[in-house]
Formats: sequence, structure tokens, C-alpha cells
Amino acid sequence: MIKTIIFDYDGTIHQTLGIYEPAFREIYQWLTEQKVAEEQKIASSKIAGWLGLNSKEMWDTFMPELDQKYKDQASKMVGERMIEQVRKHKAVWYSGAEKMLTTLKNQGYYLVVLSNCKTAYRKAHWKEFGMKQWFERFSSKNGDCAGYYPGISRPLSGDRRQKTGFGMCQILWQSVCRMSVWIC
Repeated sequence: MIKTIIFDYDGTIHQTLGIYEPAFREIYQWLTEQKVAEEQKIASSKIAGWLGLNSKEMWDTFMPELDQKYKDQASKMVGERMIEQVRKHKAVWYSGAEKMLTTLKNQGYYLVVLSNCKTAYRKAHWKEFGMKQWFERFSSKNGDCAGYYPGISRPLSGDRRQKTGFGMCQILWQSVCRMSVWIC
């Protein structure tokens, strides 16, 4: 039997806030310059609370009254800024992540990442961190794991608070949800 571990990425392996917060703050300033948002102090903890939400959920939570065209544009711009930061080598993984992944890989685990991130973001991280050396696959944006991952016959989707799984993965997810890791 192949042992598979499915990881969330942002906030689990990757210290996302380091590139997300500056990108968000820059684009929020742009929104104020467009006169569609008022200047305000936004705590880092509030910004961190949006990690794990997809961009639509984030903007609908933070500024439900904002016109959809601005939400879409702001979301796109935040994503672009984050990718720029990855390419400038500003993105970092949590301390010990590489060692842990190497140990698991050497023990014969089949390692996979499932994320709700967009494809360009996924590809930037895959290249920047040389993720191929550890992971068999990094699926994003409603990636379907059926047929790709040993031991999983139905898709898993979502992120952190939104994760859902099936069968044994669902049972395991309920018991390790704070870890953002599935073991199947």
C-alpha cells in the first residue's frame, strides 16, 4: 500500500503572510486612490485571518459593498504582486519544512499539495522552491485528485476552514484539521 500525505500549502509549508500582507496593503492603497475605499488601519491579524479563503470569499468578507469590478481587479493585482515577490525570492517556507519533507520522502511517502491558489501562483512556487524533489503533484484551483493520488478515489477540495474530504481522509481531516495535512 502506498502511503500518501496531502498537504495544504499556504500557512502550512509556506509563510504566506510575508508576501500577502505587503501585496494586500499596496492594493488597498490603490483602492483608496480610486476613491472606492476609505483609508483605515488594518491589523496584521485581520489580514492573516483571510488566509485560506479564496479571493472572492476574502473580498466579500472584507468589503462586501465594493463593486465587483474593483474586487476582481484588486484580487488580480494582489495575486500579481505575490507572484512578483516569489520571483524576487521573498517567499519563505517555515523553518524545518524542507527537512521534514525530505524525511517523509525518504521514508517512502507519496507527498501531494492541494490548494485553492491560482495556477500561476502554484507554478511560481513549484519553480522557486524546487518542489518536484519532494512532491509528486501540486494541484490548485479546484484540482481533482481522483485518478492522481493512490488511495484516494474522490476529489478533495477547499482550504483550511473550508476543507472537505471523503472516506478515511474525512475522518482523519476531522482529527487533524489544525495541521492542514491529510494522511491517507
